[in-house]
Amino acid sequence: MPPSQYLRRTVDGPLDQLLGGLAAIAIEGPKGVGKTRTARRRSSAFFDLSDPTTLELVKGDPSRLTAAATPVVIDEWQCFPPVWDCVRRAVDDDPTPGRFLLTGSASPAMPSTHSGAGRIVRLRMRPLSLAERGIVRPSVSLASLLGGSRPPVRGSCSMRLEDYAHEVVAGGFPSLRQMQSHARKASLDGYLDRIVDRDVPEAGQSIRRPDSLRRWLTAYAAASATTATFETIRDAATGGSSNKPAKTTVLTYRDVLERIWILDPVEAWLPTRNHLRTLTAGPKHHLADPALAARLLGADAEALLHGRTGGPTMPRDGTLLGSLFESLVTLGVRVAAEAAGARVRHLRTAEGKREVDLIVVRDDHRIIAIEVKLSQSVGDEDVRHLRWLADKVGDDLLDAVVITTGSEAYRRADGIAVVPAGAFGP
Repeated sequence: MPPSQYLRRTVDGPLDQLLGGLAAIAIEGPKGVGKTRTARRRSSAFFDLSDPTTLELVKGDPSRLTAAATPVVIDEWQCFPPVWDCVRRAVDDDPTPGRFLLTGSASPAMPSTHSGAGRIVRLRMRPLSLAERGIVRPSVSLASLLGGSRPPVRGSCSMRLEDYAHEVVAGGFPSLRQMQSHARKASLDGYLDRIVDRDVPEAGQSIRRPDSLRRWLTAYAAASATTATFETIRDAATGGSSNKPAKTTVLTYRDVLERIWILDPVEAWLPTRNHLRTLTAGPKHHLADPALAARLLGADAEALLHGRTGGPTMPRDGTLLGSLFESLVTLGVRVAAEAAGARVRHLRTAEGKREVDLIVVRDDHRIIAIEVKLSQSVGDEDVRHLRWLADKVGDDLLDAVVITTGSEAYRRADGIAVVPAGAFGP
């Protein structure tokens, strides 16, 4: 993307609102999603702490940050974690709105660092959702559905299955969007190499066997959109070999990859005010971008469309394309939910008889239930879990939606909304 152009992001709206009322905001997310560019558009002073010269200057005199013209952007703040407390103290002294924007592609494991609660508000930024990619103008808004009035659902979408497969592998990293296929693959390979060779060590975790971490990450990619246990993922990473990493090592992999925002699991929904007592607490696995999963598994769009998969075998319902399509939809739902101030969870009963792919939760605990289907049409069998949930939670269910690869958005006779993935937005 040429420097003079800026693709407006869903997070821009909430960010501007927060800047009008808060002194410090931290924009967090994986490398390459556009945090720096989004923040820098709003800056009067800019400090890139990943630059060795700037880092040394700030280490020598942290007051440079608080003396600069505001808004001050502190990029990759985790390169010098004391910056967090420096900003927190500055906000205590002067809570004028719009003073600081911090961006970070890792969350340091530093218990001594103050949480910043009440002073520094965190805002998550993810790769481009389908709605942000500008392929189709969305006609169905998550914010509208969260209003609870069950608004009319209309609109058409020109995207087809082949288009969704392409978007899975093209990814949502802005700098990769205009690349040809071979260049994009090489860039994704480099991104993954950097995670293993640099980002994990820079996050404070030494890795004795980088190849073991790479195999585990590939097995995790194969588990996309499933609730596979970490033991299952560990077995898949080692092909059942008895020479497998210890459970503590696997937990270390998971923790550090979450801290650098590469793993983006959807936690289980565990309601407290209804009669659902048999829900599992395990997360549903997703990487930050389904393009990373596809690349780890060596799957391009053609391979996905023809059911050819690489990497370790992982139990799943349906095809790999179906799982990665769900990851793509989940990315979009989370971007939209973040803007609406809602949380995203999933539902699965302990025995696995009932599942709902995504549960969007408002602050008052009322919900929208979303199923993701790699199909153009929706039948009664496809909505049975949504109907079951409606019976269980009653008025707490604001709306129910099936997101598909079809061409038209509409409401079924039973009131359930059917929405093409490309027509769904914030």
